[in-house]
Amino acid sequence: MSRHVAIVTDSTAYLPPEAMERHGIIAVPLTVVLGDQALEDGTELSARELASALQKRRPVTTSRPSPEVFAAAYRAAADAGASGIVSLHLSAEMSGTYDAALLASKDAPVPVRVVDTGMVAMALGFCALEAAETVEEGGSLDEAVAAAEKRAAGTSAYFYVDTLDYLRRGGRIGAAQALLGSALAVKPLLRLESGRIEPLEKVRTASKAIARLEEIVAEAAGSARVDVAVHHLAASERAERLAERLCERVPGLVDLHVSEVGAVIGAHTGPGLLGAVVSPR
Repeated sequence: MSRHVAIVTDSTAYLPPEAMERHGIIAVPLTVVLGDQALEDGTELSARELASALQKRRPVTTSRPSPEVFAAAYRAAADAGASGIVSLHLSAEMSGTYDAALLASKDAPVPVRVVDTGMVAMALGFCALEAAETVEEGGSLDEAVAAAEKRAAGTSAYFYVDTLDYLRRGGRIGAAQALLGSALAVKPLLRLESGRIEPLEKVRTASKAIARLEEIVAEAAGSARVDVAVHHLAASERAERLAERLCERVPGLVDLHVSEVGAVIGAHTGPGLLGAVVSPR
């Protein structure tokens, strides 16, 4: 398996550990600040602890990795034999992670291509997997970047939240601000659009919203060969039911991932999040 081009992403990709190990993908962690504790996303704070803190209205904030952390990751990849690096990150509209990676890339010991995918969660993860598979098939640095960008362009992400309050508090609400006036009366469906969280539909009850989410994902998938991810925070039963229904309704389903989001995304969406990513092959 070729490793002449290394693939770096960040912890918000929520890639399964076995997939990261199999493809040699490096994930740089973002930071979660819970009270006076600074913790690494995905390793030092469990989803249960996060949900509990949010429900108790304890302050939870997030921050990008420092350029120094990225520089260390790039040096490690070069020391392991990489002659080039593709560094794929969550939307620059949502985080300064891309900027930190870009800054670190300027002094890296090998060429680094930093990409703002405009995605997050497994919408980002699928881009990293596409880049890794391209490299494993003998693709160049440029070909891996092109493959990731093409995957990002075709990928859609939708999600349901119990309340817009966490998105409002975190300043990530974007045009969904328009829903706040009627937030108590609706259950919002949102989507990732141009790297931002945008309103999609307003539904009256949680059960109808989740049923509608299923419809939207099935329609987006159509009959094409697609990978699908279902994400949640403190809503495992909802996630499993949605995954089961999508298995029945998406004829071209190739890979299905079900996972709980980490603290960086969870802090901005709150418990009850149910998200779905559709990524055509």
